[in-house]
Amino acid sequence: MRSTPLLADAQAIDGYAVHVRFDDGTTADVDLSYLLEYGGVFEPLRERSYFARLTADPEAGTIVWPNGADIAPETLYAHAQRRAAATA
Repeated sequence: MRSTPLLADAQAIDGYAVHVRFDDGTTADVDLSYLLEYGGVFEPLRERSYFARLTADPEAGTIVWPNGADIAPETLYAHAQRRAAATA
């Protein structure tokens, strides 16, 4: 049994924010600008047009970028839960 709901949809919005929707109904706008602090696979994300190329990967249950960068599904869901609770 999966402990973290699957990411159903993700859309880049302003700056480095992403609107996410999970299959349990959780939706939120999450700020992923903290990823810009990391190098390596996350370095291309500093270019906003590249960041916006994110997609929801239904198999992985999280956001991915063309270069293979992704976020742990548990981390993304935790961000969404905190944001959803703050705006409720």
